[in-house]
Amino acid sequence: MTKVLAIDDSRTIRNLLRVSLEGAGFEFHSACDGAEGVEIFPDVDPDVVITDINMPKLDGFGVIDALRTGPNRTNVPILVLTTESSDDLKARARTAGATGWIVKPFDDASLVSVLRRLTGHVA
Repeated sequence: MTKVLAIDDSRTIRNLLRVSLEGAGFEFHSACDGAEGVEIFPDVDPDVVITDINMPKLDGFGVIDALRTGPNRTNVPILVLTTESSDDLKARARTAGATGWIVKPFDDASLVSVLRRLTGHVA
């Protein structure tokens, strides 16, 4: 089963992601801020990470940087899920190592489709 780690400070978004992704057959794990997400990453060992940008303790750029260059360096796909949509932020996220960008509110079917494409997970 494909494992997803979602990092978002919004309980509502985490719950929406859980319902959507578990319903599509993914194993769902979540963290309420970037620091927790980076901390639990090695234990979860996800196939894909979804992170918000604006969070307390460690923002999404910090998460991307930590996962791409830190002690648990990884090449797993990292999707940014945020209300932000500026080209500057998208470029910054790509440069940091993000795989893709999805603007909130997200469409369940589109998100599931992107995750399946990135992970090779087919229902």
